[in-house]
Amino acid sequence: MEQLVYLDNAATSFPKPDVVHDTVRDFYRQNGVNPGRTGCDLALNAEHMIHGTRQRLSALFNKSMVDAGIEKDPNRLVFTMNATMSLNLIINGMIKPGDHVVTTMLEHNSVIRPVNHKVKDGAEATYVVPDGEGYLDPEEFRKAIRKNTKLVIVNHASNVTGVVQDLQAIGTVCKDEGVRFAVDAAQTAGVLPIDMAECNISFLSFTGHKGLLAPTGTGGICVADNAEIEGTIYGGTGVRSAVPYHLEDYPFRLEAGTLNLAGIAGLSAGLEWIEAKGPENIHQHEIGLLGMLQEGLAAIEGVRVWGTMKLERRVATMSVTVGDRDAEDIGTILDVDYGIQTRTGLHCAPLIHEHHGTAPRGTVRFSVGPFNTEEHIENAIKAVAAIATGKWG
Repeated sequence: MEQLVYLDNAATSFPKPDVVHDTVRDFYRQNGVNPGRTGCDLALNAEHMIHGTRQRLSALFNKSMVDAGIEKDPNRLVFTMNATMSLNLIINGMIKPGDHVVTTMLEHNSVIRPVNHKVKDGAEATYVVPDGEGYLDPEEFRKAIRKNTKLVIVNHASNVTGVVQDLQAIGTVCKDEGVRFAVDAAQTAGVLPIDMAECNISFLSFTGHKGLLAPTGTGGICVADNAEIEGTIYGGTGVRSAVPYHLEDYPFRLEAGTLNLAGIAGLSAGLEWIEAKGPENIHQHEIGLLGMLQEGLAAIEGVRVWGTMKLERRVATMSVTVGDRDAEDIGTILDVDYGIQTRTGLHCAPLIHEHHGTAPRGTVRFSVGPFNTEEHIENAIKAVAAIATGKWG
């Protein structure tokens, strides 16, 4: 483990801060009961922790409201298992047969596949095409919106190239056209500031196990106070058990069954660690290392960086190919011979690879995290240089 160079933080952040591991263990040992199902002290402690985490995450995504002294309803921050579940809840709760949805070629399969299922059932979809660097023109969304458009859904940052979209500009178009705006913040929650009110975001999907440094199996949706999603999962809520249908008020509308108590405790601890370090400081550390990695890899003969090479409007993720070598083979050599962990292939985002021309084999993705060092980056550059010249091992 001491020799491992982990550069796959876009898949999940690793390692987690020690406080996350400690909190998961200690809180679950001391309060590992079912929150909201009984009035005992342990259950109340668990519910207090969950509600506090709702409040802090809601404030994180609604800073302008907080600064203006406007109370954002924290119960509209609902917990899910991950961003995929969140995006399915948004898409399935918003799109019906005959409706139209606008999304992009940059999306992850957690958007592409549920949208495709909706199209199969009678909905329509338009995929906005980015430019050569991976940026989206907000006016292309205006052109794509129709009378029956019910939702625009965009990922904030590409999990393939790290390019960050202008949410405020896209949100302004959606506001002008009277269309709900959903954002996939899987790569940016906890990394970059996101203000739902300023960007006219109706639904923000996030995961816990990446930039928020939480355990896997955590995520959620933040729903704007003026927006609604139709619930599509039903079951126990712990309250009003005699009601024959699932409850309409939040968070119950989108939450059913027992929550991931240990995971949410870890999510709370990850958020505290980020707040203490300063998310802007973490991001600058990661982007600095990405710049070093990008410069070093781009200087190697045969290496091509895909998408933008600008460091502004980026998260610390980049994709490369090495000549005509298979991306999977390169990833295996990096792992087995050098102890460097990356991600290869299509990264569950096939359309952007088709756009860049890297399908079907995909690329080698490097993604930097808060615990990476300059030594890690130097080792990665040396390893890729050796592979490019055929002198590895």
